[in-house]
Amino acid sequence: MANTKRLCTLLLRLMAVAATLSAAIVMVTSHERSNILGLSFEAKYSHTPAFRYFVIANAIVTVYGFLVLFLPSKSQLWRLVVALDLVFTMLLTSGISAALAIGSVGRHGNSYAGWLPICGQVPKYCDQVKGALIASFVGLLIYAVLLLYAIHNALDPLFLHKT
Repeated sequence: MANTKRLCTLLLRLMAVAATLSAAIVMVTSHERSNILGLSFEAKYSHTPAFRYFVIANAIVTVYGFLVLFLPSKSQLWRLVVALDLVFTMLLTSGISAALAIGSVGRHGNSYAGWLPICGQVPKYCDQVKGALIASFVGLLIYAVLLLYAIHNALDPLFLHKT
């Protein structure tokens, strides 16, 4: 039973690493050029600080998730992993929130500020950003499940383990 739980946790962590890594890669590779009224502009992730933060947050969470894969199952560091899971889940949440806010302005614009939507001019770029956000959100959901599982194992709130 313990090996099955360890295998499930390992599989979830691998899926989370894959999701956050793919989110960072998709966002880094998102760019598109467009011409409007003879003016050329390029939409690129590095032009937006929120998207750069998104990439950095996903990269940090990916490295953390990869390193946790190599912890021995009997190590005392697993208690620290509970706290670190919480920290990195919140880091991922903040990165997604920042990128989602800017992505929403890019898709819908902001009539009060006079910002026009750009997704009509650069649809490939917007689709890549949307894909990166979806992949990162999947990673966030997996990390949330892992966090709840780690808290349950560390605290055992219902005292279900027999001594």
